[in-house]
Amino acid sequence: MLKGIPSIISADLLWVLRSMGHGDDLVISDRNFPAHSVARSTSSGYVIPMDGVNDTEAVRAILQLYPLDSFVESPVHHMQVVGEPETRLAVHREVLEECSSANGAEIKMESIERFAFYEAAKKSYAVVQTSEDRPYGCFILKKGVVF
Repeated sequence: MLKGIPSIISADLLWVLRSMGHGDDLVISDRNFPAHSVARSTSSGYVIPMDGVNDTEAVRAILQLYPLDSFVESPVHHMQVVGEPETRLAVHREVLEECSSANGAEIKMESIERFAFYEAAKKSYAVVQTSEDRPYGCFILKKGVVF
């Protein structure tokens, strides 16, 4: 156990967060996301499970250690609801609130069409799969710089 690190952050997740560089993307996915097949194409090549944790809890813990990119307009993206590109679900609003709170200022979040999200996720550094049971609970967080 280490001081100052949320207990839900595993050693594997801590290693990935530390290994990532500025501009690298981290996928936070719900339990329905094809995490293993997508993760095979990522830089890390594997899924980091966060069992028993929903997206909001996972993002809150991760953002205690992980800076969001301040050099891009939208450092956070979420998967679009199929057929409803403008819809923002409760899970999207909650994660956005956590991101803004951790950043100390409002963060902009954009949506990505479902299949385009899968392709973007394959180009990410790693996939974290939570136990989130709400649909469309999939996000991409771009890592920033620690000043």
